[in-house]
Amino acid sequence: MDLIGMYMLNTEEYDKEKIQQAIEILYKDRKNEFREISNVILTEKVKTMPNWKEFILNFCLDVGDSFKTWTGQKSPSLTSPQKALAILRNLGKKKTSMNQITHLLNISYNISNEFKEIYKRVK
Repeated sequence: MDLIGMYMLNTEEYDKEKIQQAIEILYKDRKNEFREISNVILTEKVKTMPNWKEFILNFCLDVGDSFKTWTGQKSPSLTSPQKALAILRNLGKKKTSMNQITHLLNISYNISNEFKEIYKRVK
């Protein structure tokens, strides 16, 4: 598994083998959600990459981390405004209402939290 460029997963906090196990468990239950997010933020060409699930998970972890900043649980960093705009621009492609974007934010946030819970339980 290649985690190059996936800064949310590529930390000392996570072990590569446990990441893979947790992703497989999560993907079994959340296949539709992974595909819904990937249909919005990945192009058709990129969807054939072998680590697309890790890419989607990394994005979802980014949303989860940003939520802490948006709610005041974490102090903003220098790049917080750019990060928030990038997330919204990625999810907002071809959307016509805030409800559609909020739906995708909720999916991303839930995937992030579920991954963290599954990761804790994987041995």
